[in-house]
Amino acid sequence: MHSLILGGARSGKSAFAERLALTSTREVVYIATAQAGDAEMRARIAQHRAARPVGWASIEEPLRLASVLAREARVDRCLLVDCLTLWLSNLLCAEHPDSNTETEFARERAALFTVLPQLPGHVVLVSNEVGTGIVPLGALSRRYVDEAGRLHQQLAAHCGRVVFLIAGIPQVLKGTLS
Repeated sequence: MHSLILGGARSGKSAFAERLALTSTREVVYIATAQAGDAEMRARIAQHRAARPVGWASIEEPLRLASVLAREARVDRCLLVDCLTLWLSNLLCAEHPDSNTETEFARERAALFTVLPQLPGHVVLVSNEVGTGIVPLGALSRRYVDEAGRLHQQLAAHCGRVVFLIAGIPQVLKGTLS
């Protein structure tokens, strides 16, 4: 089953996704998309690493998510991706010497939606819901909110389970919790 876990900042979505992975009884591969651009983010990443169960494999990949998913997916595995909005931000703001950002963004997004239906096992995708607030002032911020909304809609159509977390409480939007 593929699951999409949405929520605001500090809503409990990552903890919930980790519980899903633990209860899947499968080998877990944690795919982190964060980049350590400053000391505060390095500390956050270190805290997340330390909190993960010892037996979980971890892969850090800020841009090439589809290729990692394709390589790591197996029937007996649960892939936990945290988080898609960081991945989206990485793509929208990346500088690529061999291509422009728009081409890279379009290619990686298309690759994700090409590979997802083919993945065996359980896939848990975590993402921040950023579209419930006011429309941002800046062009890049508006683009980010728009692209996140489009990404979530397409993922929700694909996934068998969609859960929205509010104050640590899961609200099932599609599928069931079990």
